Amino acid sequence: MADQTHVPSGPIDRAFTWAAYLACAALGAIAIYSAGIDLIDPKMHRAVGFALALFVAIAVSRRRRVDAGKANGPIHLAIDLALLGAGLWAIWSFFTVQTQMEVALYDVRQADAWPALAGLIVFLELCRRLWGWGLFSIGALGVLYLLYGQGMPGILEHTGFDFVDVSEALWYNTNKGVFGSITNIVLVTVFIFIIFGVLLEGTGAGDTLLKFAFLLTRRTRGGPAHAAIVASSMFGTMSGSTVANIVGTGTFTIPMIKRRGFSPTFAAGIEATASSGGQIMPPIMGAAALVMADLTGAGYLNIIIAALFPALFYYFSLFTGVTVESRRQGIEVQPLALDDKITRTDMINAILFVGPIVTVIGSLLLGYSTSAAGFYAVIVLLALSVINPDVRRDPVRVWNSFLKGAESGATLLIAIAAIGILVGSLDSTGLGLKLAGVISDIRGESLFSALLVAMIGALILGMGMPTLPAYLIIILVMGPAIQALGVSMLTAHMFVFYYGVASSLTPPVAIAAYAAAPIAQANPLMTALMSFRLGMAKFIIPFIFAFYPTILIVEEFSLLPFLWIVARTCFCIWLFSSALSAFGVRKLTIPEVVLRFGAAFALLATSPAIHLPALALGLALVAWAMRGGTPSEPKVSP
Repeated sequence: MADQTHVPSGPIDRAFTWAAYLACAALGAIAIYSAGIDLIDPKMHRAVGFALALFVAIAVSRRRRVDAGKANGPIHLAIDLALLGAGLWAIWSFFTVQTQMEVALYDVRQADAWPALAGLIVFLELCRRLWGWGLFSIGALGVLYLLYGQGMPGILEHTGFDFVDVSEALWYNTNKGVFGSITNIVLVTVFIFIIFGVLLEGTGAGDTLLKFAFLLTRRTRGGPAHAAIVASSMFGTMSGSTVANIVGTGTFTIPMIKRRGFSPTFAAGIEATASSGGQIMPPIMGAAALVMADLTGAGYLNIIIAALFPALFYYFSLFTGVTVESRRQGIEVQPLALDDKITRTDMINAILFVGPIVTVIGSLLLGYSTSAAGFYAVIVLLALSVINPDVRRDPVRVWNSFLKGAESGATLLIAIAAIGILVGSLDSTGLGLKLAGVISDIRGESLFSALLVAMIGALILGMGMPTLPAYLIIILVMGPAIQALGVSMLTAHMFVFYYGVASSLTPPVAIAAYAAAPIAQANPLMTALMSFRLGMAKFIIPFIFAFYPTILIVEEFSLLPFLWIVARTCFCIWLFSSALSAFGVRKLTIPEVVLRFGAAFALLATSPAIHLPALALGLALVAWAMRGGTPSEPKVSP
């Protein structure tokens, strides 16, 4: 949509494409205006946002059919026009009903239910086209549950809703449903950061960032594998998309990792795990962190601070995994190639990503709103973009990036419609609170067992979905249950946020691994298993800050306990990584692997009677491997 060279040849598809261009331009302009100039009337903002997203979604779905080698025949045209007409009718009905509710008492009538039902069908169908059957099924089940859940057994039973009740709960509501508060957060706060992330890539900041990553890791054994970790952490925090991160950095890093001597499966696996972690890495962290700040009321700056050390632990685990694998395969440090050296142009271009990020942090410290920080970052980035010679030669690339960012935001709005349906369904029936009670009964007196149940549920709910929809679904279903365990709201949100990200690495879906495998020409399933192994720390870290909230700094912070758990966590990660690879400074025996696993987990126990002996055992195991064992010759994988 944002690429002017990708205009379909047929007159109808050209018309849809140009309509989508105009819609993207309008959405982008609205995002900039509402973020930094003045607020827009909420009902108008949401109605216009969805109306414009409707044009974009239909055009994108038609384009995807063409890309898949399928024709857009007369039947498809008729269906698309029907979707467009029904969707606009339903959005107009929302706007008119909300207008009447503002000036007088107004009850939703049977006549209002029909456009609402049409709108739900339209947005669910577009969600299926753009995001697959997973999100579609969740939204559709939300509607069906409201209509027919009164006859279901146990906690699933509710009092019953007719068509008018459903339309009022899911459509004519600005607190929940399609046009609810989550939609408002995305339009007011998230949209500007989506545009910012794509603009950052389009102005050339990503290329320079990648080069700096290679320079920083030039003296490590892993070389390009370590560079992939650094680049993906920085690139991912800006893009907020695992797949976009993999495509943006993986096309460069994966071939270089393979040339260094790592297997294709390992190259794809490390890129997938590093790219998925970009969304948990401050200072930007993608769209989900922005939504979390609004939902928790904690403030975006507090979210950034809370996320810092858990993210550093995760990337430390990846660095450790690459180091251990490099030693196991006998890969040595290689000299820096001439092409990898930083030039004067690179130093100048570095301002492109340093300037806007400093602007975001500075704006937040000065007390500006999150959306205002995004607005100023976009302005600074556009002003600085002229220093890149590539932008000066081809300034249209900045406009194309702007349109691409608006398109990404429009397609995200379609996903948010399905999430809104789930919100309305859970809120109207009280199912979330009922699930919290069930989990509370299951857990008994054990916080660990309850968190384990929540983790499994979160991974299942988030499997195969982008991070923001995954996080929202998980927090809606599991959030009340986790808070009922006695943990704070921020800790509960961080807990499910991590598993929303981790679900992209969880077999059998593992969308991050399936995106990286083709670039490395590796087996997707084996890549998924490798990603799962390399990213194992992401499954442990949420338990650490659930039991030790001092790690999040903004809650219950105490310096000595903080330093103590940081030291134990780092040692735990080292023991864990070496046990997973069965290699330390030499090949480990099976008993050593088992003991390292046991010591690693016991190190995290809250009781000193458990973690102190585990620390002693871990140190003894490392000393034995370094002095008491016989080193084995590392073997380089073909």
